[in-house]
Amino acid sequence: MRLLLPPVDAHRRIRGPYTVAAAALHFLIPAALERSPELVEAHETEIRAAAPGLLDRAPPGRSFLSDEERILVPAPRRTLRLANGLTEFIAGTAEPGRVLAVCNAAHADHTDIELLQVMTRRLPPERLAVWVWTEGPQPPPDRRDAGELWAIVDRCTQEGFLHAVVELGERGLAGTEPGSRLWWNFAQRTATALGGLGRRAEAAELWESVRRASQVPAVHAASAYGLAMLDARDPDPAARDLGRARGWLNQAIAISTLLPDPGERAFKLGFDRNALALVEFRLGRLREALALVESAIELARELGDRHPVHRMVLLVNRAQLLAALGHAKEALEDYGAAVALDPGFPDTYLDRGNLCYRLGRYEEALADYETAIRLSPPLPEAYYNRAQARLALGETAAALADLGRVIELDPEYVDAYVNRAGLLAGLERDEEARRDVEAGLALAPANPHLLAVLGQLETAAGRFAAAREAFDRAIAAAPELAAAWANRGILRYEAGDPEGAVADLSRAIELEPQPDLHANRAVALRALGREAEAEADERLAGGPG
Repeated sequence: MRLLLPPVDAHRRIRGPYTVAAAALHFLIPAALERSPELVEAHETEIRAAAPGLLDRAPPGRSFLSDEERILVPAPRRTLRLANGLTEFIAGTAEPGRVLAVCNAAHADHTDIELLQVMTRRLPPERLAVWVWTEGPQPPPDRRDAGELWAIVDRCTQEGFLHAVVELGERGLAGTEPGSRLWWNFAQRTATALGGLGRRAEAAELWESVRRASQVPAVHAASAYGLAMLDARDPDPAARDLGRARGWLNQAIAISTLLPDPGERAFKLGFDRNALALVEFRLGRLREALALVESAIELARELGDRHPVHRMVLLVNRAQLLAALGHAKEALEDYGAAVALDPGFPDTYLDRGNLCYRLGRYEEALADYETAIRLSPPLPEAYYNRAQARLALGETAAALADLGRVIELDPEYVDAYVNRAGLLAGLERDEEARRDVEAGLALAPANPHLLAVLGQLETAAGRFAAAREAFDRAIAAAPELAAAWANRGILRYEAGDPEGAVADLSRAIELEPQPDLHANRAVALRALGREAEAEADERLAGGPG
């Protein structure tokens, strides 16, 4: 085996995020542009994120926007999309049988660490071997000043490199005067990144330090917004303090209302009202949330052609609320308007596809999911949703392939194991289904859907005690899961307990009436000699009686 390129020093102090990726891309891109330009085009987003400036053609997307208009901060999981895309590009362009040698991996940026993990997991050594040394030569001290650090922090924020934003942002804060404009820029980006990484207490502390250091109204409005979002967006619903979030947003709105510049006032006030709509939505007050979003859309009309991303976000949010209130036609119109504002943003197609799927418009959902897949670096959610649409269209083999793709991209995607295990069990491919169940339960030991499939598999294998334990655990974890009640009812009948079977199947029917449940209960009722009830169930099942 030969080296792909000279050994790469991955120390993040040399180049920052994607030091390893950039070195590989600079080596591979020239030949790739000649031999397979379509592959370069397919992975252009990942290439530009990892090696800015490497491609000399005009960049796609929202590069024309000013700093104040780039309001979307990518989620932390975006780097997994990028890592998968970069892995596929490198695998598609590197000569087989090469070695990528990396030193100083212990000091690499999170992006490179994630990329090396994905490459090691996905690429067989005969395709591309990855050799990693944790240590290596130490680079010289980093003497970049605050201005240079700010340029990097700003770019890392746009790309979603949140770990680098926090590390470099904290250094920038230490080298600037508290309360100054540059200090505020570092503080805002760093606090936002800390929140995105789940380091909520540190983010709150930083927002509070901003409040103590500044007397600028817009800064106080933004800090109040930041503190509110820490409460409103906590991934654990039990940890959210929506009342406190409302208080902070009311303060932000009060300050934004007083801003003297009409354009800044319209934008920031709309931004804050949109955030308050999230609080109302999570309180179940959908109409109040809709009224707030519509008021923000009205304010956005004052902005002319400025802030297109802000207007796109507002349209998507209104579409989601309209859909939740049952106004599907209007919701689809808003999604269409959002797509028109930014045809290259994959998440809008994903959201519109989800609505089409819920409406039973499976072909349209499929088209939107495929557009999202085409526009984005490898996006597990889009493949997962496309599997659902394909299944609804009767394309079982294609659905299984999509679920396999999800697991390949993200081995921690529990719902993909759930769905694939259920499909495989239905196809009587029990050994494969069991492997998925075991992999999923290793990630989520109390997942009721996986436990229900495990119960089915144990029932089919004749291990009734193990099956009963699995169904009991599933029902304890999710008492509203009709499938667990139904399958436990079948198990109880097969185990010689028709009375228990009737009880479980009756509960399943209460939760989710289905003809096959009535048919199964009819069998159990007849075993108990309850002929009239059995005949009634058979009629409901569409059978004789």
